[in-house]
Amino acid sequence: MKAIVSLFAALALAAAPIGYAGAAAKDPHARSTTKAKAKAKKEKNGKRVSIKSTRVLKAAPAAAVIDYDGEHHNFLEWQGVRSFIDEMVARQGFERSYLEGLFGQARFIDSAVQLVKPAPPGKPKNWQAYRERFIEPIRIAAGVRFWNENAEALARAEAAYGVPAEIIVGIIGVETIYGRDTGKFRVLDTLATLAFAYPETPNRDSRMAFFRSELSNTLIFAREHKVEPFSLLGSFAGAVGMPQFMPGNILKYGVDFNNDGQIDLRTSAEDAIGSVANFLIQHGWKPEHRGSPAIPADVSPNRAWEPLLERGLAATLRPEELRAAGVEPTAALPAERLYGLIDLQNGAEATEYWVANDNFFAITKYNRSYFYAMSVIELGKAVRASRGG
Repeated sequence: MKAIVSLFAALALAAAPIGYAGAAAKDPHARSTTKAKAKAKKEKNGKRVSIKSTRVLKAAPAAAVIDYDGEHHNFLEWQGVRSFIDEMVARQGFERSYLEGLFGQARFIDSAVQLVKPAPPGKPKNWQAYRERFIEPIRIAAGVRFWNENAEALARAEAAYGVPAEIIVGIIGVETIYGRDTGKFRVLDTLATLAFAYPETPNRDSRMAFFRSELSNTLIFAREHKVEPFSLLGSFAGAVGMPQFMPGNILKYGVDFNNDGQIDLRTSAEDAIGSVANFLIQHGWKPEHRGSPAIPADVSPNRAWEPLLERGLAATLRPEELRAAGVEPTAALPAERLYGLIDLQNGAEATEYWVANDNFFAITKYNRSYFYAMSVIELGKAVRASRGG
């Protein structure tokens, strides 16, 4: 989102990241995507196109256990919900009685409200501490098993989309430890809660609009593919499956990569692999950019390079512009490509500076965080090295 997906964190989704599960650090470079187990109320063929004609997400068992204390609220008494129902009836052709029945069963998830609140001021951002949470033996070993079990699908995705297997492995590993922690919140509950009861924050209106849109996407997806809406389970923010795609991104970027007529991001590793690759290629991944998406760099003491850090999540700088500002990459940069300068702060220790290409920034469309993108890259490399290349 993580930025499909993402599914599902400082929580920033304006650029359609996938979701809120996976990496966790509440700062501008590493938004919190903690996968919280909140139990207390207060606590195919690989074509580069999404396959729209056969999108189906398998329904979870009707008796699936949820891992939160949802409180029944009469959402139908809320004016915002009534207006939403009116829009879905008028614009999407839903039956009013059907939607009223759903919202009559929805639960208010206070834990979701608490989890999306900005973190209080704390320790300085620390890339090395963040890194240690993801580049560690358990996750690497799980990644080796995942790669070995899905080597054919990963190779097929790399051939079809040009996204290296290690990047796909890195994303799925950071997001859910290869499907171990996909979330058990009912998506309809969490999205209804956040769409109409988002906490008071400076970006409340835009966040509510986002979750309202994802609530609409969930209902449309469920109707089109005959899925019982309450069977959809995911993160506290509504992200679904191994890659944590938000519902709207399942509709846009989900791929039936095993050609079984379904898109199943929860139990099909092949579909998850193809969907991650499709998301990245649709968000600027350039297969012709071989090698690491980011290269370490030295910076001059005159700090003429500081303004280059304010260019957003995009590669906009020519190599000569970087050199003129006192940035010296540790490897040669192809002259015809564009780059961005990124900083990875390490608390009281020295900040690391890197030069990143379009592929690095494609990963940030999954999750708008330098820390996240770098952890994906390094986890993928570690898994590849552990399995012998």
